[in-house]
Amino acid sequence: MTTQADQTAPIGILFMAYGGPESLDDMPGYLSDIRAGRVTSSAVLDEITNNYRQIGGKSPLPEFTRAQVDATMRQLESTRRPLRAYIGMRHWSPWIEDAVRDMLDDGITQAVAIVLAPHYSSLSVAKYQKKIKAALEMYHGHIDFAFIDDYHTEPGYITALADRVRAGIQSFPEAERGDVHVILSAHSLPVRIEKEGDPYSKQLLESAHLIATHAGLRGDQWSWSYQSAGRSPEPWLGPQLDEHMHDLAAKGVKKVVSVPVGFVSDHVEILFDIDIAAQEVAQELGMTLVRPPALNTDPLFIGTLASVIERKVAAL
Repeated sequence: MTTQADQTAPIGILFMAYGGPESLDDMPGYLSDIRAGRVTSSAVLDEITNNYRQIGGKSPLPEFTRAQVDATMRQLESTRRPLRAYIGMRHWSPWIEDAVRDMLDDGITQAVAIVLAPHYSSLSVAKYQKKIKAALEMYHGHIDFAFIDDYHTEPGYITALADRVRAGIQSFPEAERGDVHVILSAHSLPVRIEKEGDPYSKQLLESAHLIATHAGLRGDQWSWSYQSAGRSPEPWLGPQLDEHMHDLAAKGVKKVVSVPVGFVSDHVEILFDIDIAAQEVAQELGMTLVRPPALNTDPLFIGTLASVIERKVAAL
């Protein structure tokens, strides 16, 4: 139970994201961390480096994450308990472990942890949470963390994405809008998670149905796809976006709006995998593909982050 004295102690808010290289020189180390030290072939390194070169030579994720954190903390300024924000990345600096160390050095004893990914999986959100626990063990410290596992059905998040669906459709001439097909997508994960009872796929489809309903889509006007599958021999969740576009083209679909629901800011899985790779597929198929802006600092999304954090803080 929180004492009166504790009411003046700041609560740490740890925002976590995947991380991304801040220059092309970072690529070997970045890929090594993602691959847990496994050797990256020169062909794969060259390919991924070229992907990043085409989107500006670095990942915009760290910059967008900082902007999202700043915007969220401004909305939380009226919270009765004082709050202090920290940023930790899973695969690049600033590392989650370093953020936890800073929290311990600052005397933080209570904290809320949130991953900037709305859907829970043992291979995503749970990995971030394990890094926090490992860091506390490494530094022999204790912080009472309250974890936000997911927020995939929050009204602000759903409305923000439904707004993008509508904006994408409205970018076509009015007479053509009834023929526009919406593809909702998220990052693929290995198929084995479904056999393990992982909630990832279920949560994604919950979000998708809510977004489609809120946007007023007909049942035949939208579909689901996965994208950005990893480079491992095991099967990954599908259909993959490029394969799905071929299937839609075979059914006569010529106008597509692509709305990734599993990513909350612009980074390589959007700027390259959709804006470049998927656009090339669309051109080959004679399709017009529109990708509305990512959530980034959309007020509705920032309000969602602030709301779920505020509820956790109130429970401490």
